[in-house]
Amino acid sequence: MTDAFIAFVRHEEELLLLRRSKSDSDSPALWDGVYGIGDNEEDVLNRVAECTGIPLEDLEYVRAGPALGIDIGGRLQDIAPCLVVSSSKEVTPAGRYIESTWVDPGHIQNYNCIFADLDMENSEKLFREMYGSVAGYLFIVKTAIGSEKRVADEMQARLMGSGSLSKIQDDIYAILHPNGMRGYVMVESSALHHVEKLIGRSGGRDPKARRGLNQTPLKNAKTVLPGEAPLKDILPYLEPKAVTSGIEVGCIVEIVTGAFKGEKARVTSVAETKEEVSMELYEQPIPMTLKMRGDHVRVIERVE
Repeated sequence: MTDAFIAFVRHEEELLLLRRSKSDSDSPALWDGVYGIGDNEEDVLNRVAECTGIPLEDLEYVRAGPALGIDIGGRLQDIAPCLVVSSSKEVTPAGRYIESTWVDPGHIQNYNCIFADLDMENSEKLFREMYGSVAGYLFIVKTAIGSEKRVADEMQARLMGSGSLSKIQDDIYAILHPNGMRGYVMVESSALHHVEKLIGRSGGRDPKARRGLNQTPLKNAKTVLPGEAPLKDILPYLEPKAVTSGIEVGCIVEIVTGAFKGEKARVTSVAETKEEVSMELYEQPIPMTLKMRGDHVRVIERVE
């Protein structure tokens, strides 16, 4: 670890931001992690405890990322990001910090953070990039409807191959295809440009930015949506749900498998513990009552 660091403190799915005082000599009134000087884990944890009031026993050092050389006031300083996990959310800002807030990592871009005031290109992204190198973000890849699994499998194959894309293996942490989300694939990565490179669309939607780049676009992977996705918007899709979720008494459903495939029925009862629905076929000459698994039907009309 270099002498200077920024500790990013996480509690479950939220990140701690601390605001510097208006009289701060380097970044007045800007949001920060926990900035400090030190070259070992003990220095980091002591500094976090000092600036946040969180007891040492509630803090756990996780890892450090590569240091960035940043020109601050005409002097180049190496600053290493590191990740610390806290079991407590009780924060009392101290030292150069006067305010604190817990945020979704996908919302960091909404805050005016340190380095944003530096006279250098894309300086407003430096703080987010440092966090991404130790914790990662979720990015959303837009795909053709029905091709989500094929796109996710091809992404994985590209990473595991022997070509140039194998070099970004360490920057792609996970590829996720939530069953309930059609037309999208989630990718956890340290930065947006790694995901764009993975699907062969570096430079985004601007043809001029892509000119001269040697890349093979991944079929049916259209683009990476701009910005980091807020975790609170994505996590509900990643949680396992009962197959009867969203099915209510009175709903009109269509049977999607079996001997009655294509038939329509009205739901008369839902047994969530058995993941089973009872329904009445109402287009038959003689009404029939059936019991089927919730994933063998799809809702086509909901109750008011």
